Amino acid sequence: MRNAQPLVDALREPETVFSLDGAGWTDLISIARAESLIGSLAHRLANVSVPKEVKPVLEDAIQATDLARLQALWEADCARRALAPLNCKTILMKGTAYVAADCDAGIGRSIGDLDIMVDRAQLPAVEEALLDAGWGWVKPDPYDDQYYREHMHELPPLIHRERDRMIDVHHTTLPLTAKPTPNAQAMLDAAIKLDSGLYVMAPADMLLHSIAHLFADGDLAGGLRNLWDIDRLVRQFSQADGEFWMELGKRAKLHGLERHLARAMRLAAQLYDTPVDKTHAGPAIFADNIYIRRLLARDGWGRETRKFTRQAFYIRSHWLRMPPLMLAGHLWTKWRNT
Repeated sequence: MRNAQPLVDALREPETVFSLDGAGWTDLISIARAESLIGSLAHRLANVSVPKEVKPVLEDAIQATDLARLQALWEADCARRALAPLNCKTILMKGTAYVAADCDAGIGRSIGDLDIMVDRAQLPAVEEALLDAGWGWVKPDPYDDQYYREHMHELPPLIHRERDRMIDVHHTTLPLTAKPTPNAQAMLDAAIKLDSGLYVMAPADMLLHSIAHLFADGDLAGGLRNLWDIDRLVRQFSQADGEFWMELGKRAKLHGLERHLARAMRLAAQLYDTPVDKTHAGPAIFADNIYIRRLLARDGWGRETRKFTRQAFYIRSHWLRMPPLMLAGHLWTKWRNT
């Protein structure tokens, strides 16, 4: 197997697994695990006849993601209780937001750290409250601490001393040095309150955050999972709200993410057959092929392939985050400290 296309095919059209032999199933499961999509795959195949050797693997994956869902919601509630005295608006982000809001993107999704967003003016109080509640710093290095506070979109990561669970506290969605500058205040103002007292982003902002995280910040590692999130969110939100596409366009312009939205729509449509509004996708361009090459860079063992392509996107991720002179200084300092 040369790439991760069979995983994409199985997620898009579960019946494609009927053509797999034993080796094909081994490859598919290996790739799904490597891409943190084994739970999503298991749910997609829940009503599909699979070999008896495969069935317990998929059942275990569903049980594991169900447990991860409960742990994520529990951790979110722990943060809510720690921050309750501040009376601040606490917005859940990424996987925890999807499961808390019962989004289709949360079905079978793997969830790691707890990501939240608060008003930047409240960061000092939030930081103090979390430290008092048992969280501590993951990165005690002075340079890293200064770098996060001056240039990043979040505090340095924190980990709870007893539960060993990490929390990332954001005040916006992209590094301060990045070219797009999403309007954090607009996201806070439009956030939707849940019964728990926590908040999630409004649908268009939630989708655009997923898009920004994939295309405007990182190196596309784990990109198939993020693009699957985008597919699920598009399908759910566009069916539930006839004005969704109009609102999405407005919010993309507000946050400076129109180009990234277009790329996300083109790639989601090409890989997952996502039903996108073509006015937001625009015509296909040659660079899309390079992105797809990066997204599919796995072999049948789940190992990363296409080293040159991955390295190019790694360099791109740093280039997106900061200007050239700043990047050179940052890399020099990190090299000296290793």
